Amino acid sequence: MTNKIVLGLLAAAAVAAPAAAQNRLPAAVVAVVDTDRIYTECTACRTAVAQLQTQANALQSRQQALAGPIQTEGQAIEAAIQALPQAQRTSPPAALQQRVQRWQQSQQTANQELGRLQQNLQSTQAHVRQQIDARLGPIINQVMTTRGANVAVDVNATLARANGIDVTADVLTALNSQVPSVSVTPLPQQQQPAQQQRPTGR
Repeated sequence: MTNKIVLGLLAAAAVAAPAAAQNRLPAAVVAVVDTDRIYTECTACRTAVAQLQTQANALQSRQQALAGPIQTEGQAIEAAIQALPQAQRTSPPAALQQRVQRWQQSQQTANQELGRLQQNLQSTQAHVRQQIDARLGPIINQVMTTRGANVAVDVNATLARANGIDVTADVLTALNSQVPSVSVTPLPQQQQPAQQQRPTGR
């Protein structure tokens, strides 16, 4: 009887062993990718960065163009107020008050314009990154599989690594081939809220 129990346990163990082996995870084969280098050196990235820099320079030039007249007018208003008798400085003549109001309105208008331009630039930057990221992930998976790895990590997440596991060059080559350029325009969904806020006309 005891022998039958032992034999039964051995048979059950023999059946359970293959099942346990099937559930065991494979050994990790790691590939390393330097994404900082990719975002710096990829063809589409370089072209987009150059265009973004042009837009940033245009924004700075517009800011200076708007600031000059506003600053000059502000100094002129300050001089006009200081030229008034002491008793009138807290309550300037109506014409001067209207001049101050126009100056404040010009400041507000300029800030609104610059805010829109800044938002447009930030949206464009996000759109460029979004397009590259959308293609970079699948390319990394493709290179990882081709090179026989089953895990890919960014080089910045490693403390130490052996030579030969960096696949950045392969990823960069594939990205340049598949994504030679991207659209340097704001995110499409940026315009959706403005469209939803328009009156219906009813």
